[in-house]
Amino acid sequence: MRYLPHTEEEIAAMLAVVGRNSLDELFCSIPDACRFAEEMVLPEALDEWQLTRHFDRLAGSMVVSHRHQVLIGAGRYHHHIPESIRALAGRSEFLTAYTPYQPEISQGTLQAMYEYQTLTARLLGMDVANASVYDGASALAEALLMGLRISRKKSKVAISAATHPHYRQVVRTYLNAAGYEVVELPVGADGRCDLGEAALDEMAAVAIQSPNFFGVIEELTTLGETIHAAGALFVVSFTEPLAYGLLKNPGECGADIACGEGQSLGLPRSFGGAALGMFACRDKFVRNMPGRLVGETVDNQGRRGFVLTLATREQHIRREKATSNICTNQGVCALMAAMFMASLGGTGLRRLARLNYDKAGYGRAVLRRAGARMVWETPTFNEFLVEFPSDFAPVRERLRAEGIVAGLELGRFYPEHAGRYLFCLTETVERATVDKIAEEVQR
Repeated sequence: MRYLPHTEEEIAAMLAVVGRNSLDELFCSIPDACRFAEEMVLPEALDEWQLTRHFDRLAGSMVVSHRHQVLIGAGRYHHHIPESIRALAGRSEFLTAYTPYQPEISQGTLQAMYEYQTLTARLLGMDVANASVYDGASALAEALLMGLRISRKKSKVAISAATHPHYRQVVRTYLNAAGYEVVELPVGADGRCDLGEAALDEMAAVAIQSPNFFGVIEELTTLGETIHAAGALFVVSFTEPLAYGLLKNPGECGADIACGEGQSLGLPRSFGGAALGMFACRDKFVRNMPGRLVGETVDNQGRRGFVLTLATREQHIRREKATSNICTNQGVCALMAAMFMASLGGTGLRRLARLNYDKAGYGRAVLRRAGARMVWETPTFNEFLVEFPSDFAPVRERLRAEGIVAGLELGRFYPEHAGRYLFCLTETVERATVDKIAEEVQR
């Protein structure tokens, strides 16, 4: 069969090696009460043509298709992906690469991860980066756990309320179960994190997202100085790493740990995954960093080579004493991000980031002329929060019928912003689309 490659003869031969006569006998150690004894209710098998038509029907049932102009970011961003990346990332030697624990047969994978680490460290302005973790949310949770390991005596961390709501939920899931306390820092009148009266000296680490969930660019240098003065580690998270092609990166702003989502670097949105958790830190903290780390070395003949290094941090050696539960990485996603960063280079990233910044600026100006109000006038990147003079919901429905998804209503995430919409404009959004939204607002 196409998807079951082993023949009956091969199965029998394998069973003979382990001393079993049948597959049922192989699984005899599983109690009857834990087995599913009924027949599985599955539809009849489809041939290839029928299956293609079936998927076409499923795709046609989607409310929003690839033909729509989607002006929503909120952690997932639509950017043009060079065809060279799709072609290279689809090669079988990349897609089938497995955990590179045997360096002598994994040099290609290890070198690719090493180059990804190098490019990530440069983008974020940090000393060292790992070979990626699962996604931005788990990267932030791992960063705060890392801060708790480094501080040892403290059991509290703080996180800005302007951090992505899903990230904050993941952080609470990780930390509360382990007995740690998570303190949320309020959003100030300018849309930025307000350290306010927080007892920062009690915190092992403080996490600030920039640009934050509202697209607002935080004053990271000032925040970092205050956090360090209180004796806490400074963690900078992000959902849009492209912003650092234009803005000062976390390292320049004094961050100890930088982490977040790398999806916008050459990865499609794909309904929310697969994604890429980027993670970097200062060199002095490297032994507490979670995830894989690829290092450069030489073999016994002096030839350049690559290996997994500082592996005593990982589960396959230290088990429950490992630095985290991250025991794998997003290999293909990290490779695509490396291809994207290498393809654009520093100049290309700056130009693309500037294009995104300017496109959002055009969107703000057009919506203002249509009567909308920017909730904050603080500088933003890509995204901005808008309040309309009247109910925007029916206007949004009319626009969606014409293939435009205009903004994300924030009431379910921030009740105080109910009726306000978060807009995102990347280089993929046409000016005519923004003009059309303004026209509908003024109808």
